[in-house]
Amino acid sequence: MDKNEKNLGEAPPIGKDELERAYQTLRKYRAARANLEKRIIDDQQWYKLRQWECLRKKEREQVEPASAWLFNAIANKHADAMDALPAAAILPREQGDVQEAKLLSAVVPVVLDECDFESVYSGVMDDKLISGTGVYGVFWNADRLNGLGEIDIEQIDVINLFWEGGVTDIQQSRNLFYMTLRDNDLLEREYPPLKGKLTAPAMDAAGYIYDDAVDVSEKSVVVDWYYKKRAGTKTVLHYCKFIPGQDEPLFASENERDYRENGWYAHALYPFVFDALYRSKGTPCGFGYVDIGKNTQEFIDRGDQAIMQNMLFNCKPRHFIRSDGSVNEAEYGDLTKDFVHVDGALGQDSIMPVRGSSLDGIYVTVINNKIDELKETTGNRDVSSGGTTGGATAASAIAAMQEAGSKLSRDNMRGAYRAYKKVVLMVIELMRQFYDLPRCFRITGESGADFVSFSNAGLLPQSLDGNGDMGLRLPVFDVEVTAVKASPYSKLSQNEMALQFYSAGFFDPKAADAALACIEMMDFDRKDIIAGRIAENAAQYAENIRLRALAAQLAERCGERELAQSLSGSAQDAPAAGNGRAKPLSRLERVRAAAAEGGAPA
Repeated sequence: MDKNEKNLGEAPPIGKDELERAYQTLRKYRAARANLEKRIIDDQQWYKLRQWECLRKKEREQVEPASAWLFNAIANKHADAMDALPAAAILPREQGDVQEAKLLSAVVPVVLDECDFESVYSGVMDDKLISGTGVYGVFWNADRLNGLGEIDIEQIDVINLFWEGGVTDIQQSRNLFYMTLRDNDLLEREYPPLKGKLTAPAMDAAGYIYDDAVDVSEKSVVVDWYYKKRAGTKTVLHYCKFIPGQDEPLFASENERDYRENGWYAHALYPFVFDALYRSKGTPCGFGYVDIGKNTQEFIDRGDQAIMQNMLFNCKPRHFIRSDGSVNEAEYGDLTKDFVHVDGALGQDSIMPVRGSSLDGIYVTVINNKIDELKETTGNRDVSSGGTTGGATAASAIAAMQEAGSKLSRDNMRGAYRAYKKVVLMVIELMRQFYDLPRCFRITGESGADFVSFSNAGLLPQSLDGNGDMGLRLPVFDVEVTAVKASPYSKLSQNEMALQFYSAGFFDPKAADAALACIEMMDFDRKDIIAGRIAENAAQYAENIRLRALAAQLAERCGERELAQSLSGSAQDAPAAGNGRAKPLSRLERVRAAAAEGGAPA
């Protein structure tokens, strides 16, 4: 059966005319963002330290130093992002969804791990820091797991995405196009009607400047066209795959009876999530650290170029030679020749050295000032990389400076976490739509590995009264994003805080009320778990005392006085998990605890 359903006597909704209009819309969208394409390609050149290919006007110059100050700033920001890798906790909005939320909190990380999300996250953060915009793609891949289907999360190159000009939220665009290059032979194998029709491509895709030659002569541009339509009282998302210049689509959801009413994805959202660094008005894209620092980096490199040229000029001897000076220039320039022949008398002005002039130290000072300016504007001061300035040697002072120096990274991470939250919500919606059959997941927790079966049964609309007379309720969930403490410093600080709690007697069940009151005033990760454990220990301790007292009474009635006295003494002198005294934290310990919590945006 053909993928594009053609009913007898009825033309499909997406045909030749619709494809031509979509192609013209794509060309209009692409022309409107030509400046963005050029900026992104230039930003990649700056990141690869190929800035002189953007700076030079004509032929290559003799000296082209490319310092990596801007690259170092981006690399440090990327390291901060990887230290604060996001993790999601799914929270229910209604009491009846508590168990399903717990199951989602365990299953969603496994699904993300199967998509190699850490690698995708790293690539998106690279794009975000360099050119200002990283993009996630969240799709349903029906071919995975031998046809069972599974969710795919990919890093999308924003240079291949095209949207309506002037929109800030990508979901507000009337159409969205995503272009990819595919081999002609693979397309003909997957779509036999294309055999012999793929000749010269009707449209080329923008590309970066690669080190190796990329042959696209045997490739064709494939366009994924997403668009929204009103169907009654709701908005639905449709999807069409086509090749520019062809009369028939490769696939069109609107031509399929199963998708015509409800659309391609039930959530009716474009399957792309934008993560912009510094936003600009009128576009979903932002600008990155290359755009912020490349002007300063250019002056640093041009200053280095002038100084290096002056150094080479003064280091390598050069001479003035009269045209009638009768000196054999070839022998004079060849250092292996012991004798240099001359014709006639050798005068004082026959050959004279070219004397250079040394540069003043002010020029080096200016370059150093530009380097400091680049560090300031990119938030990459020495203290952020572990260095110290101003003679600070105290550990508390260094920790405080590191905490203050990382506020830009924390602000950037808040935007990354907002995008991650949208990705997780989109994953849940795809589970709701496509997880019809149960599938097994291995969940690794504190007590070891466990295997659970999961389907969309708990995500589908549910009856309010059991028989559907009062309507249906759709389970809705919230996503709380926290940082995975990946840096050794963060883990060490967390461990030190646990030891401080133990030393302060927080786990002594006799002092549970005081410990809970103190924890109530504190703010740290997994605070509720610690408070719950202390309350649980206190309840167990109270129950233990009650049971021992009851056992002592029974022993007394049975005439076992010695056993009764032993039980009474044990009940009064139960072992404590700490000394019960709250030891005040030192200044260094307080600063370290604050720095540890700074890595996870609220």
